Amino acid sequence: MLRKENSQSYQEFSDDDDDEGGKRSPDYFDDDATEHLESEEPNGSISQEEDIGISGPSRRFSKTCLKNVFTVVLIFIYLLLTAVAAFLAYQTISEFLEKLNHPVMSVTYKEVDSFSPPGIALYPGKAQLLSCKHHYHDYIPPLVDPGKPQELDCVIEKVTYLGPFTNETEKQALVVRGPSDVRNKELIFMQFSQNETEQDFSAITYMLFAKFSDLTDSVNKSDFMRDCEVNYSMWTFSGGFRTWVKMSLVRTSGKSNEGIEFRQESAVVKFNDKRPEPEQANQLFFAVFEWRDPFMQEIRLIVTANPWSSVAILCGVFMALFKAANFAKLTVQWIIKMRKRHLRNKAREMNPITDN
Repeated sequence: MLRKENSQSYQEFSDDDDDEGGKRSPDYFDDDATEHLESEEPNGSISQEEDIGISGPSRRFSKTCLKNVFTVVLIFIYLLLTAVAAFLAYQTISEFLEKLNHPVMSVTYKEVDSFSPPGIALYPGKAQLLSCKHHYHDYIPPLVDPGKPQELDCVIEKVTYLGPFTNETEKQALVVRGPSDVRNKELIFMQFSQNETEQDFSAITYMLFAKFSDLTDSVNKSDFMRDCEVNYSMWTFSGGFRTWVKMSLVRTSGKSNEGIEFRQESAVVKFNDKRPEPEQANQLFFAVFEWRDPFMQEIRLIVTANPWSSVAILCGVFMALFKAANFAKLTVQWIIKMRKRHLRNKAREMNPITDN
């Protein structure tokens, strides 16, 4: 009886142990092993949680520092771009004003068949006009009886007026109608005579103006000649020589007015005086007036400043400035936000310490 009960109780005890062993999960042994390993860690070693707790703030600090450095670099770049944009705007406005105040000169040549007959104003003084003839094709026949009066086949106007620069001195001008047929090389040959013993230097002054018809059509010829003397240049040709004057016309168009200028090229040839010695006391002057070529030079002042291109550049510059200002505003807002977040996290970390 006793043996049977003992054997039965033993069998039940063993069965309970088997049931508990069979019901235990594998994690039970793993947890024991882990606890055993953790208990066997040597002194002075750092656990994984402590390592994360220490490296976390340093990693956050490095990211924040990197962001701040990157933000400062971006601000510097945008400030540099803003300075470049402002300089570009100043340079664009300066160049526009410079081109507006200093137009570019454009030169063109216009070919013509004939010119309007110019006015040749001569101031002979005491010299006498001996001859005035038209010739063609650059040919002047040999002189016949030089120093003797000959026929005049030129249109001549005599004008007396008060000079504008000589203290109201009265001046007398012989205005000759100049050549016009440039294709056939029309020229005018004139001869003057003057007693050379009366003056130290012998020369005749002349002036060229645009149209001979302006003189004949003017109401007051004296005022017209006075205005011409103010606006046109004076030249001279000397006695004892033949001065060949080749004229060219230059028309200048400015911003608000137009002007006409005569340019000339002159060639001087000595006159071989073959007259008897008593007649050589009278100095002879020879002048030839001819058009140089059938081209009229036109000079126009062109303003190269384009306001539309300048406006386009300035619009781009102001857009860049607006973008830079917007970026600076967003950057300041981001810095303030990051500062508040940093203070909030710092206060949160300080709370557990104060609670303890």
